[in-house]
Amino acid sequence: MIPTITAFERSPDRGKGLARDMRVRWALEEVGQPYDVRLVSFKAMKEPAHLALHPFGQIPTYEEGDLALFETGAIVFHIAERHAGLLPDDANARARVITWMFAALNTVEPPILERETAKLVEHDKTWYEERLPFLEDRVRKRLGELSGRLGDANWLDGGFSAGDLLMVSVLLRLKSSGILDEYPNLSAYVARGEARPAYKRAFDAQLAVFTAASTG
Repeated sequence: MIPTITAFERSPDRGKGLARDMRVRWALEEVGQPYDVRLVSFKAMKEPAHLALHPFGQIPTYEEGDLALFETGAIVFHIAERHAGLLPDDANARARVITWMFAALNTVEPPILERETAKLVEHDKTWYEERLPFLEDRVRKRLGELSGRLGDANWLDGGFSAGDLLMVSVLLRLKSSGILDEYPNLSAYVARGEARPAYKRAFDAQLAVFTAASTG
């Protein structure tokens, strides 16, 4: 059965690969699973039909027969469990990869998102210039810790895994900030993720949606 995911009809990231359906697209491309995409508007995301799939009115969602999922971490984990390629066979290695999946979303991403939110909605506040360095220091603390752990390895734990897929997706949010460039091994790590054929296919598919919406 071909799963269906939802994505923005008009993505606010303007085709940069940052909308969260990108993570699910990438996972599906990595395991070679065909999928359909249903585009939803911001209005439709808050209507009962979509809220039945995602109680918080966001994207993406994942539908496969009677199964409906939301939250990218849960969806990527489901895909990784159902298909070979994103989780190792060894039980201990598998547990470590799952740990990295949680770390990407629960430890590394929150300070990055807090910085992004501040730049977006607080830039005109009188205290913004004072607060921004504090937010960026929190990001640098996490990046420093991650950089130290990665060292000169290609991936977080052996071969490429769902942990790397989510971690690279999170770090990509910093690509235009200049902060990531302060950690050469993390910049190279992200570049390796972007160079994967599955990533490129997912990116092109998401960009095509933005391009069509912009010219339509």
